Amino acid sequence: MDIFSIFTTSCGIGAIISHMDRVDKKILSLLQNDARMTITALADAAHVSVSACHRRLKELERSGVIEGYTAKLSPAAVGLGFQAIVFLTMRSGDAGILKDFEAAISAIPEVTDADRLFGDPDFLVRVSTTDLPAFQKLYDESLTTLPGVLKLTTTLIMKSVVESRPAPF
Repeated sequence: MDIFSIFTTSCGIGAIISHMDRVDKKILSLLQNDARMTITALADAAHVSVSACHRRLKELERSGVIEGYTAKLSPAAVGLGFQAIVFLTMRSGDAGILKDFEAAISAIPEVTDADRLFGDPDFLVRVSTTDLPAFQKLYDESLTTLPGVLKLTTTLIMKSVVESRPAPF
């Protein structure tokens, strides 16, 4: 039997991986801190052979535990030092309107994160722009014209205290 048994929770929220042992968690922890580790360095740090580490890594990728590998950029270094959080309240919960809204918000390049929430507000959207005038233009020309939006509330980010924290293993 495969060490990874995947099952979907009864409420359909997502997949849960069971039987993930301490070695799998060690591999994940190491990769969260340095996704560019060589397989040899990863195996050594996880205290397993290179072939066992490679097998485990491929299974973590195949099963969807590892969704991909990315580079973490400094927003200020790439000219996007102005960040804001925008809370959006929708006019209704109509499925068609929500689908249109989600497609429209996904098409705005300055939107770095968008989460649908339970309760009020309905969405939390994080945006990055060059400065306040660029944010105002984005707000006036894009965010206020999104389908189905009743209300927008903006909070400016003073500084990030915790961001992109690795999952605790």
